[in-house]
Amino acid sequence: MVRLIWTVTEELTQDDFLGGKLRIWQPRRGYRAGVDPVLLGASVAAHSGQSVLELGCGVGVASLCLATRVQGLTLTGVEVQTEYADLARRNAVENNAPLTVETADLRALPFDLRQQRFDHVIMNPPYFDRRAGTAADDAGRDVALGGDTPLAAWLDIGTRRLAPKGYLTIIQRMERLPEVLGVLNQRLGSLTLLPIAGRDARAPELFLLQARQEGRAAFRMAPTLVMHDGMTHQGDVESYTPQVRDILRNGASLPIWH
Repeated sequence: MVRLIWTVTEELTQDDFLGGKLRIWQPRRGYRAGVDPVLLGASVAAHSGQSVLELGCGVGVASLCLATRVQGLTLTGVEVQTEYADLARRNAVENNAPLTVETADLRALPFDLRQQRFDHVIMNPPYFDRRAGTAADDAGRDVALGGDTPLAAWLDIGTRRLAPKGYLTIIQRMERLPEVLGVLNQRLGSLTLLPIAGRDARAPELFLLQARQEGRAAFRMAPTLVMHDGMTHQGDVESYTPQVRDILRNGASLPIWH
């Protein structure tokens, strides 16, 4: 039985993802999943029979997008906020997806989970350093955007959960790339970076980065993923590039290295 904190329908919305292949419950106010977790799920080169751990899964969008694209996975999500973890469980059930969600702080994972290793660990950590900003008015949004767990701790915990030859994949703001590389360069190999820019000729604001346990390949940077056609915003019309539209509407994959 799924226990919900939000029991009033007016406090939630049910939104389409992947062109309606997924129907996701999320809070009307506070942190709402958008494009970034969809890109994260699309970038994971998982195969049927493999295991996936998502740290900070929120309402489950990244894992559920991945489960829609790749059948036969075993997926586990960890989410510290009870309300969001409950919604992730509800979304998994209603979308018939094999996602198990643990309500836990990353720094105090359940014993059974600490004994497991995964083929893939994925994460969309808070983008902002809480020490360098102010808290959001909504508590759920504040944890999602800032939180109190350092980014280095996310990366350390994720690395510890990798199986031999397993992959860690993260989406994050470009300004935090030095911090991410500083941690992962000491722990993993075969690092591949995919910059993400809003439009052509604009500096990338986000990146996807994948690293491998026991990887030995040299660092690689993939061509920048451009989100929108045109040089400027042209009003309230969809302007996604064909590749991004295929990911968002059809659940296409996003190989980090082509």
